[in-house]
Amino acid sequence: MHQIIPTGEATGILPTGDPTRPITVIGTPAICASFDAVCLRQAINSRRAPGVTDLILNPDGHCGYGAPVGSVLVSPTHIYPGPVGVDIKCSMSLLQFDLPAEAILEKSVRRALIKALCERIPTGMGKGQRDVKKGRMVSSGTGQRLLVEGASKEVCNELGIRPEWASRCEDACHDGHDGHDGTSGTLGARLKLHLDRGSIHNFDAKISQLGSYGGGNHFGECEVVDVADNDRARRSAKVFGLCDGKVAFLSHCGSRGMGHALAMGQFHDLQRRFAEGDIPLPGGDKELVYAPLGSPEANAYLDDMALGANFATLNHLLINALVLEAFRDVFPGVEGQLVYLISHNIARRETVDGHSAWVHRKGATRAFPAGHPALAGTRYAETGHPILLPGNPQAGSCVMVAEPGAKLSCYSVNHGLGRAMGRRAAIRALDQATIDRAFAEHDILSNCHRYPLDEAPAAYKDFDEVLRSVKLAGLASEVARLRARFVIKDGDKADD
Repeated sequence: MHQIIPTGEATGILPTGDPTRPITVIGTPAICASFDAVCLRQAINSRRAPGVTDLILNPDGHCGYGAPVGSVLVSPTHIYPGPVGVDIKCSMSLLQFDLPAEAILEKSVRRALIKALCERIPTGMGKGQRDVKKGRMVSSGTGQRLLVEGASKEVCNELGIRPEWASRCEDACHDGHDGHDGTSGTLGARLKLHLDRGSIHNFDAKISQLGSYGGGNHFGECEVVDVADNDRARRSAKVFGLCDGKVAFLSHCGSRGMGHALAMGQFHDLQRRFAEGDIPLPGGDKELVYAPLGSPEANAYLDDMALGANFATLNHLLINALVLEAFRDVFPGVEGQLVYLISHNIARRETVDGHSAWVHRKGATRAFPAGHPALAGTRYAETGHPILLPGNPQAGSCVMVAEPGAKLSCYSVNHGLGRAMGRRAAIRALDQATIDRAFAEHDILSNCHRYPLDEAPAAYKDFDEVLRSVKLAGLASEVARLRARFVIKDGDKADD
């Protein structure tokens, strides 16, 4: 039995059997009790893997692909696809409107907004813009360009996205392994190789998924913003562009079929290499394959990760453009500004304890506080950047900002609540009528005839306890709460 040793009110150490390789755990005693044996075993396997110098288990930690969802893995020498996952750059984004909360008080107004949104933004596995009435089709040529360039001004203009929104992305574009971008650069060559080989099956169909949510735990959610009642929160909210008492829209999605195809191709290639070379797998887990940095395998992975990440970025930006368009159907002339887009399935090169390393965040979000060198010269230099932490529709979600104490977690926090019940267990255990009644009591509407059982709030960890863990550990503080007014979801299996 794996035992977490408390080091504070919401911090602890998980021994791995090697005293030089402990795991940092973030969570209150109640949260630590929620980590099951598989999650802890995955964390230990990941920490003991070659080249890994740090492993953090966040409050949302639960069983994932090789590494737990809700973990941070740091390595200066190796790249690991598992601690990124199969939905490359799954992210959160928030769009702020100049619309007062009272404007969406009536159910008929919210129903009209749901209709306008669902006419433009597809949900469900495999669904794309051709599956909705007012879809915005993306040509194959534009698709190829955005995979390579990310949110360049030219790509944004082609897709009808405000180019200035790129400055409100954690990363507006991702380069190849050698830092060379552009159609004639490393990523252009990598994409041409994929197209020549046909290794991205149904390429045009995957491009058509741009501007869509997918299924499972991905969603769009209409919110009312409540800025915390303190000076620091109000200063941060002003910098972020949050408006107290106004309507906003929160989105959760990733790189859809494009990212999945690129990630699975990499897993298969690396697993084949390990098998052919008889290379030992960390913990015997084939999902914890890796590649030494500088090797052809690592370069190929970093290039494919960048392609998938660029798709995810434009997927979010196009969704937000379509959300603004849909709101204007109901409220002509309404204005919307992107607050932020932040990822939680990505590996980034960062400085950790004075050394360059690849920080893998699987279901974990970057958390740079005020004064962090990486924010120098940005609008967030004196506040820290926004952290978008989704809860559940009934408990609410949260916009946070990092504290200096986030150094403990390699400047990372959890990406959400984390599952308390597996999907099948939730479907077996939860009662549909009870769930639907709770949504009605909270006056939260949905596009679903029946809210998916495996996505019900009861299937996830307790929002207040997760938030309490983050605060007590000194990682981040609240800027604003988001109160859901309606939800866009699909009942299909989750992409990530």
